Amino acid sequence: MEPHERSRMAIPRFPVATTQLSSIIEDTRTEFMLCSYDDAVLVIVTQLGKLGTILHARKEQVHSGTSTFNVNVLMGKRDEPILVACARQIIEHMSNSGSSRSLVLSLGLKNHSPVTLRGIIDVIISNKVW
Repeated sequence: MEPHERSRMAIPRFPVATTQLSSIIEDTRTEFMLCSYDDAVLVIVTQLGKLGTILHARKEQVHSGTSTFNVNVLMGKRDEPILVACARQIIEHMSNSGSSRSLVLSLGLKNHSPVTLRGIIDVIISNKVW
């Protein structure tokens, strides 16, 4: 069995590039949907079959020319700094890859361990849609 099952889904009359895949992370089937909009990237990750904590991350330019990254929890667990760290790592990678889009990330996870989140980040980065 392949560690990642991947399929491109073309949705007629809706011009959003979408990638759906699943992966086994820490013995748990994890579903991914990555959508590329003109101004943002939407990533939905679930081990529960539903949405979880929803975060918004964006790059901000500071007048000195350096960049900072702002991550906000829109809905869900506000007391899970590891979820914020996950979003920050993804938006930093997006920025380093040349993307200026923001990130909307939904994480519906059974396990919030660093190993699980590292696996999720690796799958998202290796299947980037930005």
